[in-house]
Amino acid sequence: MLDLRRLRLLRELKIRGTITAVAEAFSYSPSSVSQQLALLETEAGVPLLTKSGRRVQLTPQAEVLVAHTHQLLERMELMESELVSSLTEVRGTVRLAVFQSAALGIIPQALTLLADEHPALRVEITQREPENALFEVWAREFDLVIAEQYPGHAAPREPDLDRVALCADELRLGVPAGRGIRSLADAAELPWVMEPRGTASRHWSEQVCRRAGFEPDVRFETADLQAHIRLIESGNAVAILPDLVWSGREPSVELVRLTGSPTRTVFTSVREASRERPTIVACRDILRRSVAFL
Repeated sequence: MLDLRRLRLLRELKIRGTITAVAEAFSYSPSSVSQQLALLETEAGVPLLTKSGRRVQLTPQAEVLVAHTHQLLERMELMESELVSSLTEVRGTVRLAVFQSAALGIIPQALTLLADEHPALRVEITQREPENALFEVWAREFDLVIAEQYPGHAAPREPDLDRVALCADELRLGVPAGRGIRSLADAAELPWVMEPRGTASRHWSEQVCRRAGFEPDVRFETADLQAHIRLIESGNAVAILPDLVWSGREPSVELVRLTGSPTRTVFTSVREASRERPTIVACRDILRRSVAFL
């Protein structure tokens, strides 16, 4: 009989690439992971790993086991969902990944509603960049993610994840007060603050500036939108900001509407096998209603 816990370690090795990465994800030692995989190999009766330099590779037989393990985990998740659905009270833990502006704009109201309506439901929230968080939901590190998609820049599509739109969030140019800036072109010679390279927001913002006829002078790079706002308030930079960052308060900088009033789509995503779990249904309902307060 093959041990499901060891099968999951093999699947994680397929996903993460190294035994060290698997060990870190499960808070095991690398030697412990290696021992468990060796036991699985004994149970299977066929070689599962081969040496490739300092790394290991999965054999074709191991790939077969990984494919079936994925299906087994899905079935177990469906079983748990149906079991929990038989209960009248929504209880348990939901691990939620969220990007910063959603954490600022949506989560406080959502937590208030959750505490009032579902006191037995525990929500653990971690800030993650959407590009990574979608993969981590698929890999079962999180149960639910709030992610974003910029105009003309499709968010990654992971297998077996659904996608439900939460809200449309307008993107505007934030500028220091009293500078007389009325368009994107007016900011062509000014210093900019943007999110790090490789993020969807950075790529989209650069493209918007280039279509306006200039290359932005990016002097500040940070994923912290509160730092963006402080740099704009102090007159040291301009930036494109999502409206969501102002949820519940008046903007502290001047906001200039961009041509075409572009918006990003904010959405939630979960594994298909868990979408009917009462905890997931409750969280999504609360998030949807929280957006209505914006």
